[in-house]
Amino acid sequence: MSPVPGELNGWLELLEARNRTAIVLGLDRVRVVAARLALLGPLFPTITVAGTNGKGSVCAYLEGILDAAGYRVGCYTSPHLLRYNERVRIAASEASDADLCRAFRAVETARGDIPLTYFEQGTLAAMWLFQDGGIDVAVLEVGLGGRLDAVNLWDADVAVVSSVDLDHQAYLGDTREAIGFEKAGIFRPGRPAICGDSEPPASVIEHADRIGADLLCLGGQIRIETAEVSWICRVRDAVFPALPRPTMHGVHQFSNAACAIAALHVLRQRLPVTTQAVRAGLVLARLPGRFQVVGQAPLRIFDVAHNPHAARALAANLAALPPVGKIHAVFAMLSDKDADGVIASLAPHIDFWHVAGLAGPRGLAGAALGSRLAARSLVCQVYDDVVTAWAVACRQAEPADTIAVFGSFHTVAEVMASFAP
Repeated sequence: MSPVPGELNGWLELLEARNRTAIVLGLDRVRVVAARLALLGPLFPTITVAGTNGKGSVCAYLEGILDAAGYRVGCYTSPHLLRYNERVRIAASEASDADLCRAFRAVETARGDIPLTYFEQGTLAAMWLFQDGGIDVAVLEVGLGGRLDAVNLWDADVAVVSSVDLDHQAYLGDTREAIGFEKAGIFRPGRPAICGDSEPPASVIEHADRIGADLLCLGGQIRIETAEVSWICRVRDAVFPALPRPTMHGVHQFSNAACAIAALHVLRQRLPVTTQAVRAGLVLARLPGRFQVVGQAPLRIFDVAHNPHAARALAANLAALPPVGKIHAVFAMLSDKDADGVIASLAPHIDFWHVAGLAGPRGLAGAALGSRLAARSLVCQVYDDVVTAWAVACRQAEPADTIAVFGSFHTVAEVMASFAP
């Protein structure tokens, strides 16, 4: 009935088959199974990270800095690009197939007849492995929203909201205020909370005030001063000087790094971290698919931007490139995302669009995406699949041009799987 031990793909196929339809928010079911696994209660210091965009980068900086400081870190993120193992990292290494299968078997035994979603079962498996692996601190990325996400079962010693914008409106609400309330649901009474949005919705501030969380906001208690080769982060009265520029590209990465620094500063009594470790962690932090440069002549960039907020950040990064050559887009999206908003943000920066559809029930057909571009009189060509679109873009681009692959994690993953530098 269960997959053969060691066959991770069998487990993932089983979990996917049980969850064809959907995202189910709520903590009641997962709490019962977590209790059976003895995963409730304070297991280790926990940092929880939510946000419309940037939360994966914040987790990467937290993991990098804590690892440089000598801590054994458990880091749980989603989604993955090429391998499920990317989601669960212990001591800076991906969990092995064998360990993930052990964890899935433990969760499967404990759940009995309680239904769990793919994400819930994966979250419990990650926490089971963290406890089994003797970690010093957990960094947990929220999957969707915050308040009702499975990750929120555990009380964060410090909670981070990296940004708040429109995405997943069907589940979180159709205004920044509604979405901000859902994300602020990871805050805890009397504990520190970090907000990396320079213009946070009032709902975030009001919720922190209502429960008595100690809220630090970018532009207020957290400040950034950039220079040509270094930058300074200020957290209240503390100063982190002469920091190296983040190795992940884009001006927004300063905000993400500052969120991580602030979170660790407020935990300094429990998890001391030196400025030297902060500097080392900023240099070591990596996250594929975030304005990731994978080749030159032509310049080739992978970016998982899949909503208007992320598209605006990508547009700013493209605008900052040297003004040489043309910019080609390799573009595909999911049908439940705001394609028109993404197109509007990037249209001024793209010279030619190579468009494809994505497979699966949520994939948006290439023809449908192409019609949206044609309605704006944008130059585009529609292909059967993303890999073909990428191959044609590479053939057509001149050495001085840029090729940007974006629109979805799936888009980047398909190209990445076929890519040879």
